[in-house]
Amino acid sequence: MTHDELDILESILVPKKINKGEQILKEGEVCRDILYIHTGLIRQYYHKKSMYVTEHIGVDGTIVMCIESLFREEPTKLQMEALENSICYALPKKRLEEVALHNVNIQILYRKILEESLILSQVHADLVRFESAQDRYKKLCKLMPKVVLRAPLNYIANYLQMTPETLSRVRAATLND
Repeated sequence: MTHDELDILESILVPKKINKGEQILKEGEVCRDILYIHTGLIRQYYHKKSMYVTEHIGVDGTIVMCIESLFREEPTKLQMEALENSICYALPKKRLEEVALHNVNIQILYRKILEESLILSQVHADLVRFESAQDRYKKLCKLMPKVVLRAPLNYIANYLQMTPETLSRVRAATLND
């Protein structure tokens, strides 16, 4: 990207300081932004049968969004909360689309963001569908080491679709390998 293109992107970014425990997006709200996490840890989750299910944990240098709500402009079933004090940059979808209309490189960036989001969703879906508990944990350690080091274990277990007790056994076995 050229300096002018970067300046255009910078002009539409909205810096946000988010405190640990703060709700960023609540169920029933419409997601309007792509959120880049400069520093911090953000959990996406949903409510199902009196449980909260962690769908994604974003960390420094990654992007989070509720993609269905963002594109359909409908209320989301997902929620987002900060697990750490976080510094993020919101990229408003409407503004991004406006500047992308006039700039091929920004269009490409937008597409790459969406591609990465879809790939990450598929990787997680395949992980919980096809891998053993131990392999799920090992792959998470490889793919998202910062999450493993910083996220509360109950959220990691939930993300990997296992109980905290199973995660504890898997971690112990992994250390003994």
